Amino acid sequence: MSDHRVVVVGGGFGGLQLVNGLKGAGVKITLVDRRNHHLFQPLLYQVATTILSTSEIAWPIRRLYADRPEVTVLLGEVTGVDSGAKTVSLRSGMTLGYDTLVLATGATHAYFGHDEWEPVAPGLKTLEDATTIRRRVLLAFERAEMEADPALRDALLTFTIVGAGPTGVELAGIIAELAHFTLPKEFRNIDTRKTRVVLVEAGPRVLPTFAEQLSAYAQKALEKLGVEVLLGKPVTECSADGVQIGEAFIPSRTIVWAAGVTASPAARWLGVAADRAGRVVVEKDLSAPGLPDVFVIGDTASVMREDGKPVPGIAPAAKQQGGYAAKVIRARLSGKPPPAPFKYRHQGSLATIGQSAAIIDFGRIKLKGWIAWWIWGLAHIYFLIGTRSRFSVAWSWLWIYLSGQHSARLITQRETMREEG
Repeated sequence: MSDHRVVVVGGGFGGLQLVNGLKGAGVKITLVDRRNHHLFQPLLYQVATTILSTSEIAWPIRRLYADRPEVTVLLGEVTGVDSGAKTVSLRSGMTLGYDTLVLATGATHAYFGHDEWEPVAPGLKTLEDATTIRRRVLLAFERAEMEADPALRDALLTFTIVGAGPTGVELAGIIAELAHFTLPKEFRNIDTRKTRVVLVEAGPRVLPTFAEQLSAYAQKALEKLGVEVLLGKPVTECSADGVQIGEAFIPSRTIVWAAGVTASPAARWLGVAADRAGRVVVEKDLSAPGLPDVFVIGDTASVMREDGKPVPGIAPAAKQQGGYAAKVIRARLSGKPPPAPFKYRHQGSLATIGQSAAIIDFGRIKLKGWIAWWIWGLAHIYFLIGTRSRFSVAWSWLWIYLSGQHSARLITQRETMREEG
């Protein structure tokens, strides 16, 4: 093994793909992440909506590399990078030296200058976010069951999702199904079928990155489930009592933010140019400008396609970038010519609307309905890590399909983001 040190910050799709791509390269790898697990984010909303448990979509990073002695895994938070000294600083005070640095630090919620909304309108990026949202959704029904004030009861039974991208659409569909089909027989003082699920989008249509006909189908499918879709109306205020949408105020005790993201502070660490979302504007080989030994991938990087459009911030893109960066590093170590500039290969866009419909956009081929849902399910099961996870998720979905009962409706963890009433 050589003495070449590769430090990878971030154990998401891009970071893991890069570490996997360097297997057998003879380098020493240190993988740093703030959490001890790799998370399959595309199914995170299913944890938030009581379909799956946390262990079905997350895996300990140490376990993934237990048989790779050249890989050291550290649980820590990066606070800065000194590109001159080639060091990475951790909050614990530890300093890591590197020969090659890969930043795959992802993104977090963007509240467009209103960070004060976060406590009452959590986003969905981590397992902690998912369990917080799940807790709030379930507690809303429990509190409504005991509430004598009709106005407050209605507010408890009103769920507002801000942002109609894939996450917002998927959350709205599942919450509507939970309220209208799963829970009605379980409560005595309330009729959960009267629950309001409101999906708010500032733009002109839901799922704006999909073809218009698929977007229109998704909206009709949501409305069929009982979701109220409000388009062209940005949210101007979020509070513990509800949301202000233009001139209208909607009393709502459960709000979920799915309207935007902002990149990690990687550009600030490196002192390089960033786009409006804070992503590093990388070179064609995914290295940071002026720093050939630093690669930036995934949601942290701003990468342009040949048609001038940005590479989307989705898991397949991050995996492709991680694999490509590994090839560049291997080529440098072996003295071989570098690979051609990175080229993103779009493999299609997918989104579900409840547990029986989905849309898939493969470009020329566009699918919708239950056939798309089955393809969506098979694709996601395929990319899960390990046979146990694939079997467990498949069984959970089959159980819900046959029984209509969600398997993870447990209220756990202490509420920390808002005082319980």
